[in-house]
Order: sequence, then structure tokens, then C-alpha cells
Amino acid sequence: MNDVIRLANADDVPRVKEVTDAAYHHYIERIGVVPAPMEADHAADVAVGRVFVAGDPVVGVLVLVAEPDHLFLDSISVHPDVRGTGLGGRLLRFVDEHARALGLPEVRLYTNAMMWENQKIYPRYGYELVERRVQGPYDRLHYRKLLGSRPGGEAGRG
Repeated sequence: MNDVIRLANADDVPRVKEVTDAAYHHYIERIGVVPAPMEADHAADVAVGRVFVAGDPVVGVLVLVAEPDHLFLDSISVHPDVRGTGLGGRLLRFVDEHARALGLPEVRLYTNAMMWENQKIYPRYGYELVERRVQGPYDRLHYRKLLGSRPGGEAGRG
């Protein structure tokens, strides 16, 4: 698989939607609503430089929003055909690198409380649970990762 993670362009939009839908579709029944990443305006996100992709064809997608004091990981999608290949970990390491390149000290994200798989994954990559917040139909767990100066951004975590 191509290890390059690059900024998405307009030609990538259909595949960004396809990968995102494939990654999140199975959650619809479990959480009772369409996951927010599936309803995102992918073309608009690509146009403003928020979307990064991996693979040729694209099999991994990141949507990142730079805020004044942190990088917000809006969504991460790995196509089901390549789950278990380490792509998710490479994408998460890229998020750390991108935040550092922007001079941002932390990464924040949230996940639906019913997406219990994520509650096991994010702590393994140095994220700590900050709070649980219900907003409309979404019950979300908010996480953050403080970035240290060590390579890999583990900030003293083992």
C-alpha cells in the first residue's frame, strides 16, 4: 500500500465520500442516527484544505481542523478492506505530526459513546478522556492528546 498521506484534491471527493461511508455505515443501526462524518460536505472540506488521504486508490481519510489552540480531528476513516493493516495508526501519527508542524500543542477529537471500539483505540495512542457530552441525538466522548516534544508525541505515556 502507498504510505503517502497527502492533502486531498477535488478529484478525490468521490472516493473520500465512499471511504467515509464504508467506514461508518455499520454504525447507523447501532447508534440510531447517521454518523456525522457521513453527512459532511466533503467537497467543501477538501476545498478548504481540511482533508488528507492515504492510498491509491484512497483507502484512508482524515478531516482536520486547525483551531487557535489545538488541532481538531473531525473524522478518521479507514476502508473496511484494509482494516488491520496499520493504516489507522499511521493516520493517527500523521495527525500528531501535522499538529506539531502547525505549532499546536494538542489534538482533540470526539467519538460516539456507542462506538466502543474507539474507546479502546484512542487511549492506546495517548488520548485521554476529557468528558462525555450529549448534543442533540449524539452522545459523544471527548478526548485530547497533549503533544510533548518526544518523537511520536507520546508526551511521557508508555
